[in-house]
Parts: sequence; structure tokens; C-alpha cells
Amino acid sequence: MKQIIGEKMGSIIKIAGPLVITNNMRGSKMYDVVRVGKEGLIGEIIQLKNDNAVIQVYEDTSGIKPGEKVENTNLPLSVELGPGLIANIYDGIQRPLNLIAAKSGSFISRGINISPIDKKKKWKFYSMPNIKKNTIVKEGNILGFVEETALVKHYILVPYGYNGRIKMIKEQGNFSVLDVICEIEQEGKIKEITMLQKRMVRVAGKYELRFAPNVPLVTGQRVIDMFFPVAKGGAAAIPGPFGSGKTVVSHQLAKFADADIIIYVGCGERGNEMTEILTEFPELKDQKSGKPLMDRTILIANTSNMPVAAREASIYTGITIAEYFRDMGYDVVLMADSTSRWAEAMREISARLEEMPGEEGYPAYLPKRLAEFYERAGRVKTLSENEGSITIVGAVSPPGGDISEPVSQGSLRVVKTFWALDAQLAGSRHFPAINWLTSYSLYKSSLNEWYNKNLGEEFIKGRDEALAVLQKEAELKDIIRLVGADALPEHERVILEIGRMLRENFLRQSAFDDIDAYTSLNKQKGMLDIILYFKKKAEESLEQGVEANIILNMKVRGHISRIKEFPEEKFDNEKNIIIKEINEEFVIVHNK
Repeated sequence: MKQIIGEKMGSIIKIAGPLVITNNMRGSKMYDVVRVGKEGLIGEIIQLKNDNAVIQVYEDTSGIKPGEKVENTNLPLSVELGPGLIANIYDGIQRPLNLIAAKSGSFISRGINISPIDKKKKWKFYSMPNIKKNTIVKEGNILGFVEETALVKHYILVPYGYNGRIKMIKEQGNFSVLDVICEIEQEGKIKEITMLQKRMVRVAGKYELRFAPNVPLVTGQRVIDMFFPVAKGGAAAIPGPFGSGKTVVSHQLAKFADADIIIYVGCGERGNEMTEILTEFPELKDQKSGKPLMDRTILIANTSNMPVAAREASIYTGITIAEYFRDMGYDVVLMADSTSRWAEAMREISARLEEMPGEEGYPAYLPKRLAEFYERAGRVKTLSENEGSITIVGAVSPPGGDISEPVSQGSLRVVKTFWALDAQLAGSRHFPAINWLTSYSLYKSSLNEWYNKNLGEEFIKGRDEALAVLQKEAELKDIIRLVGADALPEHERVILEIGRMLRENFLRQSAFDDIDAYTSLNKQKGMLDIILYFKKKAEESLEQGVEANIILNMKVRGHISRIKEFPEEKFDNEKNIIIKEINEEFVIVHNK
């Protein structure tokens, strides 16, 4: 940042919170990064008029005065990419919080400038077998790799804009991210490649081809995987009022989602929530390997008391890092918690710019920004001919839970999965508090082929039957409020109880239970099979004259209520036992 390419100096003429207006900036470009005032605060040009520039400053502007100088770096806001990203905790503009804490204490000193990636650390580099001298390479090709953590092999890519013939490649050795590992001849010039590269955060990454969303992202959360799945490379929104469990759902997805890399962006959330994340994640174990979860996780923390402009940038920082790992061929999940705070940052900056406000004071370009962000998700064929994906899950915090507000509506226009959190469910201690009547997934039809191939056609039939029961239960509850439960016919009383079994024994899932926190697709299917088999036998018995009270008081229901407690390795055996008990007890009932 300190390097000035072609001196462009301006002077501050006005300060309005995070916005600074300077003169003498003719020749500057939109989104150039600048250094503001004596302390060199980081900022970005967001408006140009004649030779005046409007800058949003990513740090507290208290104490700076008109007349202080502004230096333009002539470089756009970018992130540094290379070995050393994994297991790091950054702020919204990719400053490493661990190193900042060691240098300046618990609070970020203004103007502090610490490299996001350790430039001195040596990494063991191995070139790829097919990469030799005189090999023709293009941007995005893989040159080699570094074993960054026990879970992540960090591939070194040819930077964007580099295409040509390799003149030199280091086959193996210990190098820092600044050491030259490869030289490429491009149009008669030699270009040096290190393990460090930079990418502009506001420009989407490149890829060869975008695939259809026909592979599910398995999360281990039953209400999501069974009823409202999201595809790999898809986008989902989690709107909900305060206390409905948005952050907990985000945590569960970060812990258990079927992805190689997790990027969690805490955008404007409360400090105590981010503290919980920052202290909890380093202690978590990866579900598959047993290694620390941080070995494949990057955290970006921008709390509500941090400068508002950096909150706006944090989303772009996260998605650009996600695209970098996607280009290596990894499946990445990006959690944005929450996009409402991001939109509020845009609203504040827009108001200070005196732009014409849109609905509820948000800028008129809010839907466009939301669409641009979510459209950077996708499962693609990378420039290196691999397959990678980015799945975006954005939490939304609508005031009072009203999803008719602009951020929720703007998100719903572009995402295909909607997990509607319900305050009443949360109040009744039903978690995840995803309302099965108002949520939806538009990925179901494109995922059906995968389900049929991997889980059998019975999976989809069971899912549809269970959803129909839950919808019928909701209708019957409305009737009960009017006429009472005693007025219901026998078969409807049974349906009402089957709906309750689905809610309590299948949909309700504890994030704090070691067994129940994660459920595989096979176990999910088996759990649903048990409940629906009981429903089938109950309906057959009703037709043969068995009373509903006898069916509802069966002992086997106690065993069914414990199905979520059975470990994965014992579940198939327990399922067979329960099915046998169901058959035996219904035989006894019929013989009475």
C-alpha cells in the first residue's frame, strides 16, 4: 500500500464520517485505493467529479483535518492470495487480526499496515509432473502445490493475464511467497511468477464453463437436506428475526457442509457473536478427518462497531478468496452473516453521498449489488480443466422478521433456496427454526436425478409424502382451533400425530448433541422410512377397524422417538429392530 506509482497527491476539503472529499485528484480512477491523512488511513475512491474525489475510508476518521494530504496508490482494492491464507482470521480489508492483536493489542490501531500473508515463511513447493521447461501454459493453469495444512493442498496457479512458454520452473524446494518459482516468456518478454498473487475484489474471477446445479451440497441438517436442499454452486438465503437462530444455522453449515474450504464472513454482527466464533472454531474437529476444522477454514470478522465502510468491503474480500480456491478445483462454501448489515453499510455511505434514496432509504442499486454478489456463486469448469464450486449462504436480518423489506426481497430474486426462520418455532425451542411451510428450494427438480441414482427413487417419494403430511397437519391444526380435536375423524387424528412425530423426531435437531448435530443422507432416509412405515401400517389398521387411540398408544412409538439418538454405525441395525417391532405390535393389535 505504501508504494506510490506516479505521484497523485490531493488535499482533504471535507469530512463526513467515513466519507472524505479531496481535491487535486484529476487522473484518479474509480475504486483506486488511497492513503488518507498523516496516519495513512486506507480508503477507496467511490465517486469522481472534476478533480474532486469522494473516498470511503475503511478506518475511523476521528482526528483527521481538512488540508491533510491524500496519496493515491493507483491500484484497486485487492487481496493477497497465496500459501498462508488457511486458518487465518482477517478483518474486512484482509488485515490479519491475530498479528494486529500481537502488535497493537485488542483494538486495531489506525493506519496499521500488516501483510495478510507472511512474506518470510518458507514453504515446500513441488511442481506438477506435466509442467516442464518449454511447456505452454495459460492463466489459471496449475504449476505446482504446497502442503499448506493437513487438509488443504494449496495449488499455485498461473496468475490472470499470464500466457506463454515456460522458460524456467523450480521442480522442488523451500521458497517464500516472494521467491520466483517460474518464468514465462510472453510476447518476447520474460514474466516472473511467485507463489503470491493479487486479485481485484470487485471483479469476478474467470472460468471456462458453468455447470447446471445438479449435485447437492450435503449439510447434515435434516430439514435442509431432505426438504429444502441447496446445490453445490448454488445460493441460499436465511432470513429471520432476532434470536431465531441464523448464526447457529450458519455455524452448523460451516462445520458440517460437504465442502473442502469454508469461508465465514461475519459482516457487521455483534462482537460477542464473533468472539464466540473466533474462540470456538479453532477448537472444532473436522467431521471427516478428525483434524482441526481451522485447517480448511478462513474467517473474516467485521463487527458492528468496526468502521462501516470496511463492512461493505468484507463481502468482496470473502468472495474473491473463495474464487481463488475454487480455481484450484475445490468446493467452497461462503457464509455471509449478515447481508443486511452489508446493505446497511451501503445505505449509510449512499446517504452521505446524498444519492437519491430508494425503498426504505437503501440505494437504488441495492438489488444490482445483491445480484452481482450471489451470481459469483456457481459450479464451474476451471481454467485448469478441473471442477470447482462456490456455494453462497447469506443470512438476512429483516427488522421485526418482515421479509417484505428490500434486502430480503432483493435476495429472493436471485437465490434459489429460501430457509425461512420462524420466531415462534425458536420460541418453542424447535431448532433449526426453519419453517417447512414457508421455505422452499428451486433446486429439487435438478437434483432429483442425483437422488435417484445415489439414494433410490424411494427417497423422493418419502420426501414428498412427509411434506404432504406436514402441510395436512397445519390444516388440521386450524380446524382444531375452531371445533376441537375430538371432532376430527379417526384417520385425521392419526395424520395429526404422524405430523407431530415428523416435527419432533425428524425435523428437530440439536446442534449441541454429538450424535444429532450431523445426520448423513442414508440415516436421514432411514429415519423417514421408519416414520412413514408406521404411518402406512396405521392407515392399513384403520381401514380394518382398529381405533385411532389404540394405534397412538403403541409402545413402539417410544422406540421411534429415540431414532435420532442412534449413532450412524448402529442405525441400520436399530432400524431393522424398530421395523420388526412395528410389525409385531400391529399383529397383536389386529388379533385383539
